[in-house]
Order: sequence, then C-alpha cells, then structure tokens
Amino acid sequence: MAQSVIYIRRLTKTLNQAYFQSEHLLFEPTTPNHDAIALVFAFPNSYTVGITSLGYQVVWANLARRANINVSRWFTDAHENLPRDIEILGFSFSWELDYVNILAALNQFEIPIDSRDRQDHHPLVFGGGPVLTANPEPFAEWFDLVLLGDGEELIGNFLEAYQTVRDAGRMEKLRHLAKIQGIYVPQLYHVTYDAPDGAIAAITPIDSDIPAIVQKQTYKGNILSASTVVTERAAWESIFMVEVVRSCPEMCRFCLASYLTLPFRSASIESSLIPAIAEGLTVTNRLGLLGASITQHPEFDSLLDYLAQPQFDQVRLSLASVRTNTLTEKLARILSQRDSRSVTVAIESGSERLRQIINKKLHNDEITQAAINAQAGGLKALKLYGMAGVPMENDRDIEQTIEMLISLKKAAPKLKITFGCSTFVPKSHTPWQWQGVSKTAEKKLQYFRKQLQSKGIDFRPESYKDSLIQALISRGDRRLTKLLRLACTYGDRESPSDGSYKRAFKELRGELPPLEWYVHQDWAVDQILPWQHLQIALPLATLIKHRAMSFSEIQNHDLLDLSANRSN
Repeated sequence: MAQSVIYIRRLTKTLNQAYFQSEHLLFEPTTPNHDAIALVFAFPNSYTVGITSLGYQVVWANLARRANINVSRWFTDAHENLPRDIEILGFSFSWELDYVNILAALNQFEIPIDSRDRQDHHPLVFGGGPVLTANPEPFAEWFDLVLLGDGEELIGNFLEAYQTVRDAGRMEKLRHLAKIQGIYVPQLYHVTYDAPDGAIAAITPIDSDIPAIVQKQTYKGNILSASTVVTERAAWESIFMVEVVRSCPEMCRFCLASYLTLPFRSASIESSLIPAIAEGLTVTNRLGLLGASITQHPEFDSLLDYLAQPQFDQVRLSLASVRTNTLTEKLARILSQRDSRSVTVAIESGSERLRQIINKKLHNDEITQAAINAQAGGLKALKLYGMAGVPMENDRDIEQTIEMLISLKKAAPKLKITFGCSTFVPKSHTPWQWQGVSKTAEKKLQYFRKQLQSKGIDFRPESYKDSLIQALISRGDRRLTKLLRLACTYGDRESPSDGSYKRAFKELRGELPPLEWYVHQDWAVDQILPWQHLQIALPLATLIKHRAMSFSEIQNHDLLDLSANRSN
C-alpha cells in the first residue's frame, strides 16, 4: 500500500513537471508580496482540457499579475505547488457534468461541501464561468459566492472588495461582497416552495441590506481575450486563441451563448486583434479565431486580408463556427491555404419553417452556396450542426433536413459532409427556457442515423441521455443539490449514469419535483424560475416577448401555406 502511494505521488510530480514545463507564457507573472492572499484557482477537469479554456487562461493571468495574490493552479490530474493554508479557492466551471470533480476537490481540500458548515478558518470558495452564470442554483450550497458575468473587471472588483474585509469574520465578508455588482452569495437568499415537491413560491434576500436582484457584470470594452499561455499539452495542441467577437447578434431562441453574453461586441482590429496575433505567433504557428459568430465582425474581411499576407504562409488557421451566408469562396480559399481542411456552420435544421421559428435568419440556397464555396475554395470537409426535438418541430421538418443534406452531397460531391446533431435542451435566460425536452428526440436521432449514413453523410449525434442530465441541471433549483450528491454515490462516482439520477429521484421522492417536471414539462411563463433573482442580460418581459414571437412564426407560416394551397 505504501509503495502504491509513493508511486502515485511520483507520477503526479512527473505529470506536473511535464505539463507546466511545456508552457510558453505570454505575460510576466508578478512576484507575490509576503502577505499575499493564498488563492488556488481550479479547473474541475484534466489539465489538457482546462488549459484549453480561454476564460480560465485569462482569469489565471489576471490573478498572477497581482502582487497581492499568490495563485496556484489546480486540475484533476495536475497542480502547481499548493499553499499550506488556502485563503480562497476558486473554480472555473464550464461543463455541467464536471460538478462531480468539484465535489471531489472540496473533499480533497477538506472543505465542508455545504457553505453553511464552513467556519472562519476554511477557505472562501467562489465559482464562475458559463455554467454558474447561467444557473448556479443546483450548486448554490457549495459556493460561498458566485461571480456572475465577464471576468475582465469583475475579478478585480471582487479582490479589491475582499481586501477591505480580509480580517473580518466569514459572514461579515460575505455580506460585504454581496453588495458588489456581479457577486452572488447564495446563502443570503431564502427560497420557499408551494410544497416540498411543488413549484417555487418566492426567492427573497434574508434582510433588506442584501440586493433583491443580483445584476451580472458585463465588460463592454473592445479589447477582448487572447491566450496567455501556449502549450503542446492543450487539447488543441500549441494553439494561440484570439476572441474576435463576444455574443451573437442573431439571437436564436434556444441559444445560451447569445443571450447569456449580450450585448454583441467586436474586438478592435488595430488595438486588439493584430497586436495579439503578432504576439501569439512569436511562440506558435497555430492560430484559432474564437467567437459565436466571428464572420459578423464588422471588419472581418479586413482581418481576413491581413491573415492572407505571405508572411503568414506557415500559419495554421482555425475558425470557430461561421455564419453560413458568410462562407465565401475567398474565406474557404484562405482557410485551405492556411492548413484548414474543414469549416463548421450551424444550420439548426433543413426546414425553412423551423428556422423561422428559431429565428435563424438563413435560407437553404445559402447553405447550398456555402457548400459550393467551401469546395471551390479547396476545403475537404463541411461540418454542419443541427438539433432534434426543437419546440414546434414536426416530422416534415426532419425529412426536409435529410433532403437538404443529401442535396449538399450533389451540389459539392468532393466535400465530406458531417452532420453533428444535438437534442434541444432548454437553457436559462433564453426565450425557450420554459420549453421541455422532447421525448421523441432520441427516435429522431436514430432516424437521422438510418437515413443519412446510407447516403454517405457522416452523422455524429450527441448523447440523448447526456442531454437529459444537462436539461436537469440547466433548469434545476436548490433541491437538486442533495440529488446530485446522491447520484455520485451510485456506480461510477466520476461519471454518474442516467440510471444513477433516476435511482436518486426514486429515493428522494416527495422531497423535490420528479425528473419529468425538470426535464420534459413545459413551464408556465408566470411561474417563478429558479434563477429569477439573477439579472443576466435581458429582462424577463423581453424573453417572454421573444418566446411569443417564435410562436407567432408558426401562425404566419401556416397562413402562408394555407394561402398557397388555395391559390393552387
């Protein structure tokens, strides 16, 4: 047993050295003061995954540049030298199912899971990232505070406010921090229910000194994020990432990436993008342009011309998903010349009707032209993303998607066509947060596979069962906390199966609503949502209006069809 422990320790030390010694830093860390705050900044997944997160990189560099912070990084398989007495423990939370690793980390650091059980000598535990900004409630009891919004200014505001109460008691610290915009202290809010397994009755602060509504903090500058470290150990090996835009102006009704990060912002080419690219290419020849809709940058064509210069002939260029009607032959040609074999576009569906309901401003002829342009520009593959089980979807919509994909093979026969398909999952702070997951989605994924693979189209569905767990967490309230912990005690603790969650629901029957209510049921727009006390981007009334607009698209489309049939 002792030899096994020694071996594990040696292996961990070897991994730590291999991971961190391979890094090329693009900033100069500051030497911490003697009384600096001992802060561990954790990513609840492997180093390879975590270091590929641009958000994690940027916040870590922000911390490492501060003389009053002594920061150490922690991943599930590697960590830097950790302080003996941790003062603050932070988590960057990007994927819902990584919650199991947060529980494991709290146990490893010997910190009580429930924040109410922590004493003054325990570290202050904070969390941030898209999962917590969207809906922190299923995990609310695990965090002393949650940072809602963009980290550029929020992390500094948090640390500055903390410094003023550093020597105070735990509750005094939390009460002080709760008054800073973007900082949410869950234990200072009381949630009541109509019944243990009923709807939420009210969410109220514990007293009048605490804000009734917590406002997300939004960074509105035009200098966006860029990699602060490049390493061959990243999931995208040796890539330098640059954020071209943040959010998306299209506002598809299901899209968390758009609604959560509003308003749409674009990075300045002169003061942000070009300087960042020049610096990054001093340590690597692989460049990744990131953003939900990068080709909608108002000066994207100028950026493309800049990257087309001969001095960048050896650069490997990768793009995040591009808007279909901006996939020109010029873009495809430059990508091909810069060692890209494929490009990704999100079409959602091959049905014009369904895209109108979604608010996807796109036509089938534009998708066809994108495929033709990709082939003409020298690309080898086109990756398309869509969904099954979209609200108001019918069988004809599925058939039209299949027909459209098959037509692309004819229009661009040299291209490898890949169709990645997910199940619609309702996301908080979007107009479709009230809509449940369709029970027919799994059968539709199976039907897609049967129809497409025989036609030479590479079909790649996301796991339907994983989608159900995402939906559960996405629409969850605080009553899920006990269930999530319980599910981890069944079977594989590192990755509970859907059966583990069903078993936990059965065991906790009567203590919370059933799985059906969280995942599949359509909710009434007047019910209190678990995250209703958190103001992220758009007010509730606007989301209700956008939802109504999507329903009206059905009526408009049906009226047009009726008129066309009568004229025929």
